[in-house]
Amino acid sequence: MLHRIARVSHAHPIRVIIAALVIAAAALAIGFTLIGNLSASGFNDPNSESVRAQEEIVAATGASAVPSLVAIVDPGVPVASPKGQAEVNRVATVMKDDPDVARVAGPSAATPDLTSKDGSKAAVVAYFGDINEDESQRAAARLDDELSAMPGVTVGGAWTAASETSSIVGEDLFRAELIAFPLLFLVSLWVFRGLVAALLPPLMGALVIFGGFFFLGVGNEVFGLSVYALNLVTGLGLGLAIDYSLLMVSRYREEIAAHGATAEALANTVRTAGKSVIYSAVTVAAALAALMIFPQNFLFSMGFGGLVVAIVAAIVAVGVLPAVMALLGTRINALAPRRWRARSEAADTVEESGGWYRLSQFVMRRPVTVALVSAAFMVLLALPAFGVKFTTTDSSVLPQSANARQVDQMLTREFPGGNATPIFISADAPNTPQASRKLADVAKEIRDMPSAAEVAPPRFVGDRTWQIDATSRYRALDDRTIDLVQEIQALDTPYPSKVGGFTALFVDQRSSLASHLPWAALVIVAVTIIALFLMTGSVLLPIKAVIMNVLTLGATLGVLVLIFQDGRFEGFLRYDSQGAVDLTQPILIGALAFGLSTDYAVFLLSRIKEIRDSGGGERESVALGLQRTGRVVTAAALLFCIAMGAFATSRIVIIKELGIGTAVAVALDATIVRALLVPSLMALLGKWNWWAPGPLRRLHARIGVREGG
Repeated sequence: MLHRIARVSHAHPIRVIIAALVIAAAALAIGFTLIGNLSASGFNDPNSESVRAQEEIVAATGASAVPSLVAIVDPGVPVASPKGQAEVNRVATVMKDDPDVARVAGPSAATPDLTSKDGSKAAVVAYFGDINEDESQRAAARLDDELSAMPGVTVGGAWTAASETSSIVGEDLFRAELIAFPLLFLVSLWVFRGLVAALLPPLMGALVIFGGFFFLGVGNEVFGLSVYALNLVTGLGLGLAIDYSLLMVSRYREEIAAHGATAEALANTVRTAGKSVIYSAVTVAAALAALMIFPQNFLFSMGFGGLVVAIVAAIVAVGVLPAVMALLGTRINALAPRRWRARSEAADTVEESGGWYRLSQFVMRRPVTVALVSAAFMVLLALPAFGVKFTTTDSSVLPQSANARQVDQMLTREFPGGNATPIFISADAPNTPQASRKLADVAKEIRDMPSAAEVAPPRFVGDRTWQIDATSRYRALDDRTIDLVQEIQALDTPYPSKVGGFTALFVDQRSSLASHLPWAALVIVAVTIIALFLMTGSVLLPIKAVIMNVLTLGATLGVLVLIFQDGRFEGFLRYDSQGAVDLTQPILIGALAFGLSTDYAVFLLSRIKEIRDSGGGERESVALGLQRTGRVVTAAALLFCIAMGAFATSRIVIIKELGIGTAVAVALDATIVRALLVPSLMALLGKWNWWAPGPLRRLHARIGVREGG
């Protein structure tokens, strides 16, 4: 198949390019239309107890159990004054008139907590009806527009935060692209030392992003995906497109140097580098698809986005780029100063005198020392990970300028009970005096718990559903509040009961992620081992790669703890530390790190095996393989770090974590692991690198992948 692709690309390059441009334009137009309503929620397991508790209350009462939207009213006069009351009533009327609002609560004798401590502000709370997440987000955006136009009104709450997040993600994504593309072009120019060759990786990246947006939009129509997947599709799509373009273009320039701009040169490129690209894309896609095991829509969306963008990147690299290279021929080195061109041609042909060759020889002369020092450095970086604390997504991930965050801060600082955390219990029981007495005993048990602040008497809300409202003395994710929720969940209640509220959602989210993590990890590790076995025929190399990937992930998590949990570089990175790392980020970055590390391992090991299979010695194969791929892998990693690192400019904390975490993982893998640990360990193992038991050797002989022809 690859030979046929090369033949068609060489014979009809213009037709292939025109077809690709037409498809890309259509994909962009359709994709932009379909991704407009991506969700900013989806961090919870829809089957968890806390989510079902909320659903039971909504079904029984027709209104949410917790506030959906909060408006802080500052009338400029005391809230209790006639003018103050008029302003509060005006806000409440707007809320009540909205078709998606089921209930509204404002300051009264029964709700003193909705008036600020100094009496100057009021909180008016809206509870949405039985509507889904997308409808809730749209309702919040609609009310936000209407209420924010009123003087002295600031709108916040969970769904306003979701709506603001969607808007900020889109703005930040555009800004990140404006930063990334010029930097990517400049670095590509430095790598290729020619204007034409340097333009190819960013252009291929644009095609991949357009295709990724199309499939993300289609997926959103089917599954309902998270808006955060836009960042992954953009950063990963750009990064993979650049990786694969670098590999293909570098190999084509080598073939041109050996055979000229002939059909043979293109066929050799597609057969060798193209096969590595396809193989790499399949492993990256499979590793990220493992995230679709998780029931949380956020991780499912990231897995879906990673899956489709890896496939699109391979199609563009193998199906479109060869036609562009065939059309350019030797002109791929055009628009380069003579001195640059000479250095580029030398870099394409140099072997034993290259810097990477000399580095590998240095490493392999001292394998024990280099391996120990490199591993110690990675372990040192990983040590802070042992003190990691986790958090989840709330208004604190937003910038200080976001209204939802300002409202949350005002409620905490200025309103009575602002530090208290609401918890509710939904119990399935008949509306009888006996049930009331038994549930009153449950409320008393909760009231006696050390962290409980207030517990309301149980009340029947309809449809065999009773509700008990409680509050913790402490903030939502304080360890004592988490303990309180777990104590309530462990109660032996007389009727089936479920615990809800923000803290309960976090507890259930943590439990759900922990229960699904082993299966996702099993898939990712199995994909890595199988992929590298099929490529190399070795059992030890895949196992060693998994160990290296775990080391890289540990070091990356350690860096995230140092930065985001400990609050370092807050001014430089322009964020406020939550004192913890988002619970989903180690899982997401772990899948990315495993996929991308396997990606670079395929590039390096396929070259080493190709040279070894051609008669090269054990150490010489490693040295030449590193020489031929070291510059490409390092350049690809640098460009990938720019593509993902651009998200460090995002105003959303978890997007910063994703960008910086992925960039750190890629940088460590391409430098410490690929340049030092891999050659030193391969030198120590020698011929044992390629060992496999007899049955597996015979299996590889039948189904293994070979890059060379």
